[in-house]
Amino acid sequence: MRGIAIILALLAAPLTAPLAAQELSFSSLATEACLSSAENAAERAVCAGEAANACMRDTPGGYATVVIGGCFSLELDWWDAKLNAIYQVRLKEAQAFDATIPDYLPSQVEALRAMQRAWIPFRDEKCGFERTQWGGGTGAGPAFLACLMHETADQVLYLEFSRMGG
Repeated sequence: MRGIAIILALLAAPLTAPLAAQELSFSSLATEACLSSAENAAERAVCAGEAANACMRDTPGGYATVVIGGCFSLELDWWDAKLNAIYQVRLKEAQAFDATIPDYLPSQVEALRAMQRAWIPFRDEKCGFERTQWGGGTGAGPAFLACLMHETADQVLYLEFSRMGG
């Protein structure tokens, strides 16, 4: 998570001045409503970005690059908080499971931590590649943030619906 904080700090620096003049109209309700009505994994997967899209639609000048990036960043923060919460739930479940198995069996705690630690640089590199698709243009920052948001949402959904404990 530390890498993303540094990247977002760098991205936010040029965005702060223009955003200071206006508030983004962000609410997670559109994404939450989508998730609550989704009946399967495919439907849940398309919910990421609903709140960011509503933010852009409801913020004056919402399709300016700075607003697009800001809205994606705010939804990314929402998904990141969900990721941290579900990771802690899964970690406790893995710890409870590990306490019931013999030492010679693989540890779910170790596997969960290794998976999450491997996923973070994968996500960052994948989204870095996405950013390069914009050739240094103004869309690169919002594209990077949108990618981080979608990848984080996918990881949340994976952890929420993965089978734990054997």
